[in-house]
Parts: sequence; structure tokens; C-alpha cells
Amino acid sequence: MELSRQKARKKVMERFDFLRTCALARELCYLIRSNLAVLDPEDVHRACLFISKLCQEAGCIEPAELCAKAAEAVLRDEEEFLRLCAQSCKLCGQHARRPRREAGREERERATYVA
Repeated sequence: MELSRQKARKKVMERFDFLRTCALARELCYLIRSNLAVLDPEDVHRACLFISKLCQEAGCIEPAELCAKAAEAVLRDEEEFLRLCAQSCKLCGQHARRPRREAGREERERATYVA
């Protein structure tokens, strides 16, 4: 019984870390990209640096570096910012993909009750 509790705990903590880093970074990135027209470059710079730190903490080094470069570029060249931001988002999507088979397995494991 203790092994199943430890396994469930591990899954919960992995999910927590994913939501605290990757999911939050993606949501914030989407918010910024969707509202670029109303934000000042300084706002975007600050937000992108924060998003970059979240990505770095999640272990996504290359997308984090691109996001940090985009944060610097937004202050001087909008086209360069958009190019770097798009590259970072593309890499982020590639790093976060999970095989379908694992997703199905997670659904079955979530249905397991642990007292």
C-alpha cells in the first residue's frame, strides 16, 4: 500500500511542478502575445523575463534563452522580438509533448483511489 501512495505522491508532485512552471509560463505567454497592442515594450520585457525564468526552472533551457533574447529585443526591434518569441513558443510546444500512450495511462491512474 505504501508503494502506491508513494507513486501517487510522485505523480501529484510532478503535476504540481508542471503547473507551477510550464503551464503558468504558457498561460502568461499567451496573455502577453494576445495583448501586445495594448502593452508597453517595458511591460512585455518584464513579463518575458519572468516567463524565461519559469522555463529555465522547468529545465527548458533553449526556449528560456530564446525568450530572454526576445525580452531584450522587444525594447529595440519589434520584428526581431516576434521572430524570437515565435521560435521560443515552437520549441516550448515540442518539449512539452507527451506520447499519447502515457496520457491514456495517466487517465487510468487518476481513477485509482488511494486511502
